[in-house]
Amino acid sequence: MEGEKYILEATGISKSFSGVNVLNGVELSIKAGELHALMGENGAGKSTLMKIIMGIYTKDGGKILLEGKEVDFKSARDALDAGIAMIHQELSPIPEMTVAENVFLGREQKKFKGMPFVDKKELNEKTQKLLEEYELSEFIRPNMKMKDLNIAQTQMMEIIKAISYNSKIIIMDEPTSSLSEKETDTLFRIIDSLKEKKVGIIYISHRMEEVFQLADRVSVLRDGKFIGCVRVEEASQEELINMMVGRELEGGYPKNTAKKGEVVLELKNFTRKGVFENVNLKVRSGEILGMAGLVGAGRSEVMRALVGYDKLDQGEVILDGKKINIKHPKDAVRNHIIMASEDRKALGLILCRSIKENIAIQNEDQFSSASFINKPKEKKVCDEMAKKMTTKMNGIEDTVDSLSGGNQQKVVLAKSLLSAPKVLIMDEPTRGIDVGAKATIYNIMVDLAKQGMAIIMISSEMPELIGMSDRVMVMAGGKVTGELEGSEAQSQQTILKLALGGN
Repeated sequence: MEGEKYILEATGISKSFSGVNVLNGVELSIKAGELHALMGENGAGKSTLMKIIMGIYTKDGGKILLEGKEVDFKSARDALDAGIAMIHQELSPIPEMTVAENVFLGREQKKFKGMPFVDKKELNEKTQKLLEEYELSEFIRPNMKMKDLNIAQTQMMEIIKAISYNSKIIIMDEPTSSLSEKETDTLFRIIDSLKEKKVGIIYISHRMEEVFQLADRVSVLRDGKFIGCVRVEEASQEELINMMVGRELEGGYPKNTAKKGEVVLELKNFTRKGVFENVNLKVRSGEILGMAGLVGAGRSEVMRALVGYDKLDQGEVILDGKKINIKHPKDAVRNHIIMASEDRKALGLILCRSIKENIAIQNEDQFSSASFINKPKEKKVCDEMAKKMTTKMNGIEDTVDSLSGGNQQKVVLAKSLLSAPKVLIMDEPTRGIDVGAKATIYNIMVDLAKQGMAIIMISSEMPELIGMSDRVMVMAGGKVTGELEGSEAQSQQTILKLALGGN
């Protein structure tokens, strides 16, 4: 696009973590008053690129130009001061502070020079002016506490906060993921107003209809590489999908030859208001059921509710043909429904404790008698489980935080399998681990299926879903949009269309 002037240009951006290339020669250019959509599958590198632009991560290579001058931000504050603001998908307001205090946090006007008193009247007036300008004053007041706002209103306040910096560029990461249709319309109106004021907007979204409605141009990343930039008026949905997924499938997935038996687990009309709705699911013994979807689809949330981490508003769980009640994770373990969580550091492991303690923690009843734990038995069984998972360790007393990501995942699996699951839920089982560890986990999954276990695998990696699943269930926006078997379950395009909300 020779001859065109850009407010922001990023070229040749590269970034590696622990020797793994996350970004490789990526580029992005934004014009004043343009909404530029950034698309790609989960893990394509979108968030990493934004964090580099915002100064949260340092780049390994490439350069960033802001209004023609090279910049190298060392912190998010540097980026904000230069006129770049980001509205993160994960909102983090200070709940006990007011709306006005949150909007102008760190930029408060002092009532008296040299004194530590904030001029709250001026703070409220400035916030009120912004609320009125963007037609939000009807339902948000400057003196309201953030804890009294709903998620959608909190999202709007994050946008107002970004605007209050007089930003030249605003990055919006999945901004409509928690908004209703009416609230989305309000956001779109704000976006139109920002574009008129020549603010450049980088808009990260998986929602194809929003991109075609709002964007001027779309850039696509795939596997940490820049695939291309197209004008929306000249692009089609099929073209963008092909850009997002158009790679050869990776080989090396072991085939699940297990005989599929009776339905082990059935979920009926699973509903958690505002998160997922009327989800129905069946999985058979010997089957690996893949769950596909993009960020915010509701896959993990359904499984969290199943095992008792989150409360259901409606739904039934049928195990081996009988209805059961699960109110707490202990109830799930008691019924041999085990979840190996995506967030192994928060929900799967106690990092500062030993491998033995982590494997034993939800299985102590196997080693105890009359309130006493048989320590030699505990050590022997945990050691056997760790070795069965081919965990690389000096010994069973090693702390889990000394292990690599792949070996930590093997400890999660060892703990899960010791509970003798009938149903094993694996949420992003290979995220952040190396190729060798992935191969081990794939082989373990197939072996478990051959033993008659029912496995539910949530994965954002398309090759993994296609390579490992006997059947694929796809979710979008908290609803099931399709179930695929056979050749249909082998089509990246079909899965992604359903994940984008198609039927």
